[in-house]
Amino acid sequence: MGPSKQPAAGSPLLHAAFDVLVGQGRWASREALGGFVVRFPGGEPAVVDGWHIDASFPGEDLEAGSTDYMRWRANVESRDCALRMFFLFSDVGEGDAPTRIRVGSHLDAARVLEPEGETGLDARELARRAAAATGHRPLAYATGKAGDVYLCHPFLVHAGQPHRGTSPRFLGQPKLAPAQPLRLAREDGAYSPVEIAIRRGLGQRQTDRQIGHLRRRAVGRLSQR
Repeated sequence: MGPSKQPAAGSPLLHAAFDVLVGQGRWASREALGGFVVRFPGGEPAVVDGWHIDASFPGEDLEAGSTDYMRWRANVESRDCALRMFFLFSDVGEGDAPTRIRVGSHLDAARVLEPEGETGLDARELARRAAAATGHRPLAYATGKAGDVYLCHPFLVHAGQPHRGTSPRFLGQPKLAPAQPLRLAREDGAYSPVEIAIRRGLGQRQTDRQIGHLRRRAVGRLSQR
């Protein structure tokens, strides 16, 4: 038998993680990862090196087929994005331009987006406000081995940085689309961890008992894989 042809986003372990973080039946499977972010050694800065949140849906005034990413938007219900993912396709050490992450910034971003309603903010304005609101957050770096995947909240504030290593860095950065819209008000209280994080950012905290139950369920599901 030859090597497996399974898509990078199609592993059972990833799907189990999607179930835990987004909810069973609430996410749409994908095979292609879309475009890649490739950084070559040299130390030169790039547009993506500024602090930002990846937008998830096109603005109403955006023409079909337009590549003007700055006119894409995000809103407090994270329309069209259930998770943001970083697929490492090369080893990434501290000098290999690892993505910079402001830990906990998704909570601040929820508060930035909440007053803007369904229309949300375009990528440029969102980046400006989110960068200002999250400067107090500690930093982490998306380092790892080829094949590692970071599953991130859609509102994570992150940034690139110049490449000071010796080998090109290859990164897939797709979104996981929801099969149904995220909901911040559920009558049955069956919130996913992604929804809980948004609610916590807005001051709508879950009980410790509910959060503990989700954590135990997550550990149980993933340990079976």
